[in-house]
Amino acid sequence: MTTALPATQAPVTDAHALTGKRRIAFASYVDENYLPGFLTLLRSLALSNPGVCEDFVVLYDDLRPGSIARIRALHPRIVLKRVGDAHYDSYKKGDQDNYLVRKAYFILDVFRIREYDTIITLDTDMVVLGDLGELLRLREGLAAVPQFFYGQHKLNSGLLVIQREYLSDEFCAKIDRCGRTGDYELDKHDQGILNAVLDGDFVRLDPRYNFVKRRLSGDLPVPDDTAILHFTGRHKPWQGGEAGYSQAEDRWREYELSDADFQAAYLASGGGLHHDLVIHFGTPHVRRTGDVEVARKVAAAHIASGDYQDAVDVLSGVRIPLDEAWPHEVLGHALMSVSRYEEAKAQLLLATAAPNRAATAYARLAQMAWVHGDNTEALRHATAGITVDPTHRSSRLWAQRAAAVPSQERGSADDQLAHVAFYMDRQGNAGDKLLPETVRLAFGPDTTSRRWHSVHAHRLFDEAALERVNARRGLVIGGGGLFIPDTMPNGNSAWQWNVPDELLNRIDVPIAVFAVGFNAFDGQSYRANRFRDSLLQLVERSAFFGLRNHGSIDKVRAMLPSHLHDKVRFQPCPTTVMRQLVDGWQDPVQRENTILINAAYDRAGLRFGHDYGYFLAQMAQAVRDLGELAEVQCVAHSLDDEKIAFDLRREHGISLPVIPMYDFDNDQIRELYARTKLVIGMRGHAGMIPFGVGTPIISLISHPKMAYFLRDIERPEWGVSVHDRHLAARLVERASDLLADHGKTVADVHGRQRELWKVTEANASDLRVILGS
Repeated sequence: MTTALPATQAPVTDAHALTGKRRIAFASYVDENYLPGFLTLLRSLALSNPGVCEDFVVLYDDLRPGSIARIRALHPRIVLKRVGDAHYDSYKKGDQDNYLVRKAYFILDVFRIREYDTIITLDTDMVVLGDLGELLRLREGLAAVPQFFYGQHKLNSGLLVIQREYLSDEFCAKIDRCGRTGDYELDKHDQGILNAVLDGDFVRLDPRYNFVKRRLSGDLPVPDDTAILHFTGRHKPWQGGEAGYSQAEDRWREYELSDADFQAAYLASGGGLHHDLVIHFGTPHVRRTGDVEVARKVAAAHIASGDYQDAVDVLSGVRIPLDEAWPHEVLGHALMSVSRYEEAKAQLLLATAAPNRAATAYARLAQMAWVHGDNTEALRHATAGITVDPTHRSSRLWAQRAAAVPSQERGSADDQLAHVAFYMDRQGNAGDKLLPETVRLAFGPDTTSRRWHSVHAHRLFDEAALERVNARRGLVIGGGGLFIPDTMPNGNSAWQWNVPDELLNRIDVPIAVFAVGFNAFDGQSYRANRFRDSLLQLVERSAFFGLRNHGSIDKVRAMLPSHLHDKVRFQPCPTTVMRQLVDGWQDPVQRENTILINAAYDRAGLRFGHDYGYFLAQMAQAVRDLGELAEVQCVAHSLDDEKIAFDLRREHGISLPVIPMYDFDNDQIRELYARTKLVIGMRGHAGMIPFGVGTPIISLISHPKMAYFLRDIERPEWGVSVHDRHLAARLVERASDLLADHGKTVADVHGRQRELWKVTEANASDLRVILGS
């Protein structure tokens, strides 16, 4: 048995702590004298690393308001921290107004920051010339470039990459003790305290990450691979420079730009621009120039962030020529996302005139027609999109949806419940495919149209839909994480059910919200006012309001007035009690000696941040080691889930069999998960479905909902963050523990499930009264 690795606990609603996603920040000490250097540093960072936008902490003590405004104009995520004087007395030697002394105080202050997992310090006399991806991916230790002149055992503090263990009270105490003894040369070298404390114990970085100017004496050229050029010494480029370094100073002056020129330079960069930077630099540029192409980029960035109305506003504020198809298409996308459908249709029809945008425009037109229930029109547009581009996946999807023959209802309206859910396509996400049927099983064994009237959440809930619902016995809303803003955005509710307030308030049959989840990712937000208003009305109108985990309950209650808090109750996802719901369920007599692994790639940036390469390497090691316990296979809930198998083979030479669960029917999904010994899954239902059929699980946590579920069943140790420093070791250790006595582990799963079943049975008793069945 391996030594247990300590697990960390976190408040149940702290999304960052639950996912373990690293928070990264840059940091600098800035004063008025060095402000010109810092502004150039910010410009160089954006232009050299256009896809990077992390918080930038500015420590300061004397910046004027105008200077702060100039800083904010160059970065959208500036975090200001005023440096205090109280703790400096221990270190003070010489004049505190001396910049080197004050910068030394910054080096000490940065270790007192607690909001981040990784901090990268940059001096204000630096310019960034190359990719900093390697620094962003560092995860352990305190990294720096060794000093050029003073021996390899000492670091140059101009650049530090500081990890969480050093951003601690313990390390600050070491700094304080060293500061009080005066065992350093603060006046001569501002990094004196750190070198005294670390005594050479730091991670060595390549000199290209802190390439000091002095190495270029004699007017040598800057090496092509230099990532950060550091203008050490008394003479700074913005102060006139120094003889013998003209080539170095020319590189610095490449970034000495006006705000307008800088914004234009960034927006003209190649692919991979960060959407926050596009918005921050593009908005004033569009306001100043009326540039349509930049307005399109800004609008697309707003759409990527879920800010659809902002996208509408920026493109509505410029004149789009009739023959500029791409801006029309993006504006049409934004307009349909805020439910301004007629305006969106006009824009998208204009976009169909250009062959390179026509297929996408036709697909969006097909989507809008489908949302409005017009399958004939939807099929016409989707077919036009396929005609333009036979490989266009979205057009094919909408053609399939529009051509599907709706199931014929076999029961009378008086005997039926209406059911709002996301009804997944044939090759769609396997978990979402299983969900509507499983919700219905919680109300009885008949899941067919004899007892149920289907209402697709993504279709506009109009007068005809209202009439059909009010003719039924009641309305059930449930089947997954419907509280998410961007799966199928609309301006009526700002969550997945496209229901206007006025029609929601006219539903006159009992409403039961059943096992819905609050599905926002760590770093994702709702359009607060529209969502809150819709949520408030839904809770007020509901006779039963059950959410599938206590994390969702806490999030939703925080958006409601206190008198409605008690109305929000716990209703586990019915997939977690599948064994109790499926008529005649039989546990498997014998299981296959397999471990199934699932990874998810939707919204990959929110899941992995800068750590995907690390995650993949750890999974490669885990797959090798898990192969000693059982055969490891990849189970794909959707087509995109197969990426882990492709990447493991390409990057690490590991081949995994891939099971295309997206092609399975519901019985096959349940059967596969019941036959295996262990599932290691990243999708929520790659945990809840196997658990529901009695199979042990380990969750790869990249979304708070995974941790919410494990806390509800009181087994948080069955989850490991995708960012965990010991991911492979933890997975193998926990898999070994769960498989060592498999019968005991399965019995534990059954016991945890019984607790969820008790809650479901109690709620079912209330629902029978509410719905009259």
